[in-house]
Amino acid sequence: MSKLSVLFVCVHNAGRSQMAAGWLRHLAGDRVEVRSAGSAPGRTINPAAVEAMAEVGIDITDQTPKKLEWETAESSDVIITMGCGDACPIFPGKRYEDWKLEDPAGRGVESVRPIRDEIRTRIEKLLTELVPAT
Repeated sequence: MSKLSVLFVCVHNAGRSQMAAGWLRHLAGDRVEVRSAGSAPGRTINPAAVEAMAEVGIDITDQTPKKLEWETAESSDVIITMGCGDACPIFPGKRYEDWKLEDPAGRGVESVRPIRDEIRTRIEKLLTELVPAT
């Protein structure tokens, strides 16, 4: 069986989706393929998101915002959207979740920490559903 792929999508692919992807890579290791993209990607990752993740030992500085491509969404098993509304494509037979999360854009690291921590909680729950304990 090939491993599941999870796609995180937000508008700029600079904050929430990058933190979620960072958490899933960190917590799942190589058990899950992790992807992230944005409907209107920014130029760089949110520095406060980078700092907040670094505080918990996760380096996302090597990531760059990517444009959401049809093929990427179509070939993902799980698609998690974070505030991209109608810009996110819907494919029959996919598992979808829409995570209502504050947008970290323009906020300092103090405001981003609670978003980071909420994302971790959601990722831990998602992992228990996707990858049963061995």
